[in-house]
Amino acid sequence: MKYCGMNAKTGRGLTDSEHIRQSIADILRTPIGSRVMRRQYGSLLYDLIDQPQNPVLRLKIMSACYMALMQWEPRVRLQTIDYIRSNVGKMGVSLSGVIMQTGEPISISIPVR
Repeated sequence: MKYCGMNAKTGRGLTDSEHIRQSIADILRTPIGSRVMRRQYGSLLYDLIDQPQNPVLRLKIMSACYMALMQWEPRVRLQTIDYIRSNVGKMGVSLSGVIMQTGEPISISIPVR
């Protein structure tokens, strides 16, 4: 099945893989409870900002990403989730997986503000 997606910033059409990338970024950047009429949508990543950067945080980030994407983005099967940290208080995630419909590999890095 082909999805007809639209770029959230420009309004132009998107390919399937571009639409999936946009969807993943939206899911992970949306705090749970912030979307009206769909309170469960989003991820717990924002709850993890300002936590001590240690191995426990890495596991929490991986878990938050996995749970959110398994619930809200069934078009992708995740293979790796990696935590990107910096010493200036920024964090991000790098994901890779496979698009279920086509078997095409997909990867995305998302800064979390």
